[in-house]
Amino acid sequence: MGTVARVNLFPTATTADESARGAEVAVLPVGSFEQHGAHLPLATDAVIATTIADALAAAYPVLRLPPITIGCSHEHADWPGTVSISAATLYAVVNDVAASLRRSGVPKLVLVNAHGGNYVLSNVVQESTSPMALFPGVEGWQAAHDAAGLETSLDSDMHAGELETSILLHAHPSLVRPGFTEADHLADDRRHLLTVGLRPYAESGVVGRPSLATAEKGRLVLASLVESFGDTLAVLG
Repeated sequence: MGTVARVNLFPTATTADESARGAEVAVLPVGSFEQHGAHLPLATDAVIATTIADALAAAYPVLRLPPITIGCSHEHADWPGTVSISAATLYAVVNDVAASLRRSGVPKLVLVNAHGGNYVLSNVVQESTSPMALFPGVEGWQAAHDAAGLETSLDSDMHAGELETSILLHAHPSLVRPGFTEADHLADDRRHLLTVGLRPYAESGVVGRPSLATAEKGRLVLASLVESFGDTLAVLG
């Protein structure tokens, strides 16, 4: 077996650092541990969420939390390595984190989500009685898609495609395995995805066109997301 590339997902700030920062907003990366074809790691979504959160923390005075690395990935259960938690568990963990932050003096929380199957996060934000936001939303992803000149639509580029592969080629190129240039597969009609899972629509696990991915596109996606995050902060007040 080849060497396994590793990425540090954890912030290294001390309590003294955070005391000096005095952040009122925390960013919580939320990902998953699920198949991403043969060319991207199981931890792709957690790595992407953390990469976005790192970029936000470099540009804004926010508290960057360690990621939630396992999410709701039940639609990918047919592939080895995929692990899921229930929506109820993810709901509870996020609310516990928010409550803990409030006790320590950080009243606002942004969930930086990089896995589409974590639907319950929308309900967490919707029901929250303290300032909370979900980022990026569809509009933020679309703006980043347009700014980077991605050729595959967001709907078609669902999984391990042009977008995700580009981000990793830019931020963590050692994680991208050979073969992504031959891994394209489109499956725009996925009407029964929640019932039957992804396997009937994509034997390889890929839905999108990773062959079009470039590091420059990944850089531009991140730059756009950093810019649009300003609107989220403004809404939180």
